[in-house]
Amino acid sequence: MNINTNIMDQTLIKKIINDRKVRVAIARQSHLWFFNIYFSNYVINETAPFQKEMFNLTENELNKLAVIVAFRGSAKSTIMTMSYPIWSILGNQQKKFVLIISQTQEQARLHLKNLKNELERNKLLKTDLGPFEENDDWRSYSLVIPKYNARITAASIEQSIRGIRHGEHRPDLIICDDIEDLNSVKTRESRDKTHQWLRGDVIPAGDKNTKIVLVGNLLHEDSVLMRLKQDIDEGRLAGIYKRYPLLDENNQSLWPGKYNTVKDIEILKHTIGDEIAWQREFLLRIVPNTNRVVQSDWINYYEHLSENKNELLCVLTGIDLAIAEKDSSDYTSMVSARVYIHNNKLCIYILPNPVNERMDFAKQLEKAKFLSKSLGDGYPTRLLVEDVGYQKVFIQQLQKDGFPAESFHLEGRDKRSRLMSTTHLIQLGNVLFPKHGAEKLIEQLVGFGVEKHDDLVDAFTMIILQILKERPYEIDVKTLVFSV
Repeated sequence: MNINTNIMDQTLIKKIINDRKVRVAIARQSHLWFFNIYFSNYVINETAPFQKEMFNLTENELNKLAVIVAFRGSAKSTIMTMSYPIWSILGNQQKKFVLIISQTQEQARLHLKNLKNELERNKLLKTDLGPFEENDDWRSYSLVIPKYNARITAASIEQSIRGIRHGEHRPDLIICDDIEDLNSVKTRESRDKTHQWLRGDVIPAGDKNTKIVLVGNLLHEDSVLMRLKQDIDEGRLAGIYKRYPLLDENNQSLWPGKYNTVKDIEILKHTIGDEIAWQREFLLRIVPNTNRVVQSDWINYYEHLSENKNELLCVLTGIDLAIAEKDSSDYTSMVSARVYIHNNKLCIYILPNPVNERMDFAKQLEKAKFLSKSLGDGYPTRLLVEDVGYQKVFIQQLQKDGFPAESFHLEGRDKRSRLMSTTHLIQLGNVLFPKHGAEKLIEQLVGFGVEKHDDLVDAFTMIILQILKERPYEIDVKTLVFSV
C-alpha cells in the first residue's frame, strides 16, 4: 500500500499499514486520510495546501454550500466527484443519497463509471469497507450499496430530479460538476435558465441538512458560479466561495509539488498553446472576447452623485420603445442620466434601475412621465425617443401633455456603429455607472452581439450620442479635459 507520507508520521503509517482497525477508524474520520489510504494511486505529487483545504471543506458539516473554482488539472473533480461521494457514505458522515449532476448525460455516465470501477476493483477498499457487490440497481446512472443502505445517482441538467428519493431519503449530498460550458454562458437567457434550474430544482431536491458542492471554472462575469459568489459575498446566501488559480497574486505556483519552477509553468503553458485558454482555464481570468465592442474592464463606477447643481448640465432619459408585449418581443427600455461638468471634465452619471420590461402604449406613457418628473423633483426633465414608426405618436402625445420629449434620429447608423461611437467616453471614464442597479445594462453593453436582448443598449446610446451632438468639445485623452 502506497501512502502519501507528507501528511503522516512514520509511526502512524506503520499502524495504518498493519492494523485494519486503525486504518478504517482513521479513514472514516478524515476524507484526506481516506483518499491517501484507498486512492493512493492518484497521489503522484505532494498534496498542495489548497487541496487540503478542499478536503477540509468536504469534512465541514456546518457549511451547507461550497462553491469551488479551481484550475484545470487541480484534482478538484477527483477529490469532489470521485472520492467525496464514496467517503461521504463509507465515512462518519454516513450519507444515504448522493446526487452528482453534470451538464450532459455522457458526463454523468462517466462519473458513475469511475465510481463503479473503484467500488468493484479497489481491493483494499473492498476488503476494509465492503462488500460493494454489483446488483440489479447498478445501472448506468445509479449505484446502490446495500451494506450502507445508500445510493449514488448521476444526472444531467437535462433530466428532471424533482421528488427524487432513495427510500425515505432525499439527496443529502448534491455535487454539481461543470454544469456550465462556454456555449451555455453566452446569453443571459441561457444563464438565467441554468440559475433558475439550480434554485428551482436542485436546491429544493435536498433537505435541511443537505450539503451542496459546486465545482467548475470561471467562464463568464454573470455565470452561475459568479452569481453564487456575489450572493455569498453580499450576505444573501450562506456558504463558502473558494478560488484556486494555478498562480497566486505573487505569481507563485499553488501546487509546488507538481509545478515547482518557472520552467514547469512554461512547459505547461506551451502545451496548452492558446493564451485565452491558458488565462481562463489555469489563471481563472475571464478573458474578454476580442470582438466585444465594450470590454468589461472599461466600466467605471461611482459611489455618490454630485450634489453641486451649478455643475449640472441636464437630466436626460433615452427611451427605446417596443410595440408588442409577447414573450418573444423586445423590451421597452428607458435609461436615465445626469450630466455634469466637474473640474472641466464631462461626467455622465448613468442612474440606477433603468426600465426594462414589456408594456403597452398607455403604460409606456405613464412610465415616461413618471421618470421625467421624478428625476426633476416634480419638474419635467428631457425625454429622448427614437423617431421611427408609431414612436412619433408617442413623442407627440408627450409634448401635448407638457413634457419635453424630443426626437432622436438614427441617421442611417446601425446599432453596433452607434455603440462604437460611445466607447471612447466609456473607456476614458466620462461615463460612470452605479455600483448597484445597472447590472443588466452593463451585461448588454459587454455582451453586445451575443446577448439576445440589447434594448437597454439602444436607450443608452441615445443619451450619449445626443450629448455628443449638443456639446462642441474636445477630449484630451491624457487629462480627460472637457472644453467648451
